[in-house]
Amino acid sequence: MPAGREGRSDLQAEMLSGLPEYFMASFYPHMEMEMETEMAMRDEAVDATRMDRALVASRNHREAERRRRERIKSHLDRLPSLLAKVVERMKDLKQRAEEITEAQCFPSETDEIVVLPSSASISGQRSVFEASFCCEDRSDLLPELIDTLRSLRLKTLRAEIATLGGRVRNVLILAKENEASEEEEEEEEEEDEPGGAFLRDALQALVDRPHPAERCKRRRLVDQDST
Repeated sequence: MPAGREGRSDLQAEMLSGLPEYFMASFYPHMEMEMETEMAMRDEAVDATRMDRALVASRNHREAERRRRERIKSHLDRLPSLLAKVVERMKDLKQRAEEITEAQCFPSETDEIVVLPSSASISGQRSVFEASFCCEDRSDLLPELIDTLRSLRLKTLRAEIATLGGRVRNVLILAKENEASEEEEEEEEEEDEPGGAFLRDALQALVDRPHPAERCKRRRLVDQDST
């Protein structure tokens, strides 16, 4: 203990020892009461501080929860309009995809033949067909197609041709020729089956026809066998 503090303690002890006993009896209880009061006030201050902290934390929690609910509510309020826009966008994309699919003229990897009565058919005058076929491209395909259509007495109203990677797709709008004899008209009525089956069969034969190189090779083999 430092010398100064020890001296003060001794001095206080001497002063207290010189006081009467009745004075000491009344002095110590007063000091104890002050100490107890001070400790009680200190405890109350600590409790108040803790309570204040708890109140602040609770207030902050309520404020954060309120902001979170407001944010969720604003999202929910915007959701119906967003869903409506999404549905509208999906319909628009679907319509565009259908238009592109209908308009595309790219050849597929497999042989295809489709013959349909066209919406441009003139009732009571002549039959109009929309034909589309996809096959391997070859040098004699177009001349043979023209000969096939002539043999069927079909006139080309519109033609779209696309080639890609050795494949070709032809989309044709065809109509029966008006000028024909009575015998030819009877034959046409017999050939003009529902859905244009006669045209489908002719195009199928055209697609199945071998490549000119293969035909020449087969012809040489036949000539060799005959000799």
